Amino acid sequence: ALLHQVVERTAVMLAHWQAVGFCHGVMNTDNMSILGLTIDYGPFQFLDVFDPGHICNHSDRLGRYAFDRQPDIAHWNLYALAQALLPLVGEQQRALTALDTFKPVFDHHRHRLMSAKLGLVADPQNPSQRALIADIAMLLAKNRVDHTIFWRRLSRAVASGHFEPVRDLFLDRASVDPWILLYQEQTSHTDKALQANLMLRTNPKYVLRNHLAESAIAAAKQKDFSGVATLLRVLQAPFDEHPDCDEMAGFPPEWASAIEISCIS
Repeated sequence: ALLHQVVERTAVMLAHWQAVGFCHGVMNTDNMSILGLTIDYGPFQFLDVFDPGHICNHSDRLGRYAFDRQPDIAHWNLYALAQALLPLVGEQQRALTALDTFKPVFDHHRHRLMSAKLGLVADPQNPSQRALIADIAMLLAKNRVDHTIFWRRLSRAVASGHFEPVRDLFLDRASVDPWILLYQEQTSHTDKALQANLMLRTNPKYVLRNHLAESAIAAAKQKDFSGVATLLRVLQAPFDEHPDCDEMAGFPPEWASAIEISCIS
């Protein structure tokens, strides 16, 4: 029962990570707890552009902890935990049965969260809904679209009915048009105000981007802690507008791409 609970908690945690574009750069077995949590936040990052293969840890040269590998690594860590607990579990098959629940639980919660990001009620049996989610992920990756800004703009587009700001995020603007049409068809019977409200409560305007942390740390080293205080205030309510901090929700500057983080960060 304990192992089953740990597997379920970990699967739910990973689904939430993936939905907001969070990368943990050092998911070793000693950095995941029996509570389904994780520790050691030295190298971590929220995605800027959506890149499924993104590696946030400079030391991870083989990409073991790349964004799209995180669920598999978590499953592997749980397997290692199950081996350690086997003397208490007693029967190997019981441990394997618990481990086998990871993927379906992860898939279920990820689909639910991604559907909410689109303002939809999750229907795992709906192939059109699953295709909508898979297709936008492919388009975001192909066009190197900013993850957080895309979802927030899409939320605003649903509220206003104007999708041009969304199209402007794509290198090939025309490539997203068929997807937008399908999306509008699948949401044609929804209350747009309620849909937009759900999306704005699901898709954060602010995340802790590397360049925001870097700027706050640099100022703090000079005894100016105002940047840290502002980050704390905004990130405690990341779905709120905070109009005085709009620049923190903008595109990362060019120098941000040169930031490297590792286990000694």
